[in-house]
Amino acid sequence: MIRSKELFTRSGDAEWQPTPDGNRRRVLAYTDELMMVEFAFEKDGVGWLHSHPHIQSSYVAEGRFEVTIASRTETLVAGDSFIVPSGLEHGVKALEKGRLVDCFTPHRADFLA
Repeated sequence: MIRSKELFTRSGDAEWQPTPDGNRRRVLAYTDELMMVEFAFEKDGVGWLHSHPHIQSSYVAEGRFEVTIASRTETLVAGDSFIVPSGLEHGVKALEKGRLVDCFTPHRADFLA
C-alpha cells in the first residue's frame, strides 16, 4: 500500500481482499486526506446499501452498474461517475462483470485493518 510519502504506485503493489458483501477490493493509494480503492464485481454482485462519514467519488472503470444513492437509482456504464456526499445511504448492483474506482476523503481507516 502507498502511504503519504509515496507518489506513485504500480498495479501489482496492492493485493485484492474479499469484502463482506462478497466482492473484492484493493487499496491503491492513500494519505490521511484521500484514499483510492478499486472494487471488482462479478455479474449480479451487490455492494450492500450502507453509509459512512466520508465523501466518496466513484468512476466506472469497466462494466455496467445500477447505482442507488439516497433512494435515487441510475444505471451507469464504463466512463460514467458519481459522488456520494457524507452520510447518504448508497449501494450498487453489477449488471455485468465490472470494476469501480472509488476515492474517499478522508481515507477509510477501516479498509487498512
